[in-house]
Amino acid sequence: MKPVLSIIVPCFNQAVFLSETLDSILKQTFQEWECIVVNDGSPDNTSEIAESYVKQDSRFRLIETENKGVSAARNTGIRASSGEFILPLDGDDIILPQYAQLAIDRFRQFPETKLVYCQALMFGEKNEYWELPEYKWEKFIFNNSIFNPCIYRRSDYDKTLGYDENMKLGLEDWDFLLGLLDKDDIVYRIPKVLLHYRIKTESKTSEVLANKESVVWQIINNHSDIYREYLYGRIYNLTNERVSSTEKLDMTIGHAVTKPIRLYRKLIHNIKSIVSRKKYNRSR
Repeated sequence: MKPVLSIIVPCFNQAVFLSETLDSILKQTFQEWECIVVNDGSPDNTSEIAESYVKQDSRFRLIETENKGVSAARNTGIRASSGEFILPLDGDDIILPQYAQLAIDRFRQFPETKLVYCQALMFGEKNEYWELPEYKWEKFIFNNSIFNPCIYRRSDYDKTLGYDENMKLGLEDWDFLLGLLDKDDIVYRIPKVLLHYRIKTESKTSEVLANKESVVWQIINNHSDIYREYLYGRIYNLTNERVSSTEKLDMTIGHAVTKPIRLYRKLIHNIKSIVSRKKYNRSR
């Protein structure tokens, strides 16, 4: 029987956590799923662990690839999938038993919904509720408020360029969602904690911060149409309305920019190059 949900688990050197992730998939109350584990050239025993689940349950599959990064691994898994919906799940995170069921129920009851996610807890090096801001498109384009293990339709993925395989430093999930979503799309957050997001000492966050300008400009370059449209409207308002200092936008671009006005100044200064620049050439 064709699965309804395809859960894509890219894994690189996460064998120590992988069983917890795959066990959480087995515990889902919604059972019409397939899980594709993509071993991204891991030197550890990822394959051995994944194979044990493949033997245990035919809904698990393992794909072996050379190390190309998480974006390539996700794309490989998604393109090999057959489900109507996609859930990208990292090999060290945990989904709670009702996540898939509640998400699919939402799509079935409200088919106009474009994407579903939930509330989350961070665990590991940090243990606390993940305080994500409410999703609003105007804020989302400057501050990612949706985590990677969200659920969307495969047909919508196929309309995008996929995850940018050139983004090696992180924020590739935000970049993908900027290509998946439009400003009028309906995004729904389940009002329950259904994801446990692991925080590790070794994280890409520090690498992203160290290269913040290049990462930010890569996102802007990839989605120049979005930022061009927004900036034109913003510049028009600034030049045609009286804006008080308290009305400066309280947004950030991920972890990279703490004061949005700095970004706006850079963007306005470079508006001609942004307008003329072609979108980043993403490999598939």
